[in-house]
Amino acid sequence: MVAAITIVGLVMAVAVPQSIKFYESMQFRSSVRETITLLKSARHAAIAQGVAQDVVVEPNAKTVRFGKRTAQFEREVQLSVNSAAELNTDAAGVIRFYPDGGASGGGVDIRRENGVVISIAVDWLIGRVRLVSADAAA
Repeated sequence: MVAAITIVGLVMAVAVPQSIKFYESMQFRSSVRETITLLKSARHAAIAQGVAQDVVVEPNAKTVRFGKRTAQFEREVQLSVNSAAELNTDAAGVIRFYPDGGASGGGVDIRRENGVVISIAVDWLIGRVRLVSADAAA
């Protein structure tokens, strides 16, 4: 009985930290997917409604917003945005999508504390949103 309890304790000592890392990785991937979805949704809305749409990236708040939807990253993540200077504010970068399908261009870089970097690019000419680089360890 004591041996069984010891074995269970050892298994739990290994399994719990690994499950926490797995959960954090899943949260990160979910936020990256939501960011891509927000960017694509803004493009589609601009075309469908005939009005420019903005996606706001706030690196300090670790959020990406379009309308009422927000992608929130955990505090360990570093978020940076490359966007047109004339659209940016002090606290946020803005990627704008136009009714003709184009965009202001730019992108979002998402860096985890373990060094993994995900880069999402927005093509200025056709407004295409794509995952440029993703480390396999994400």
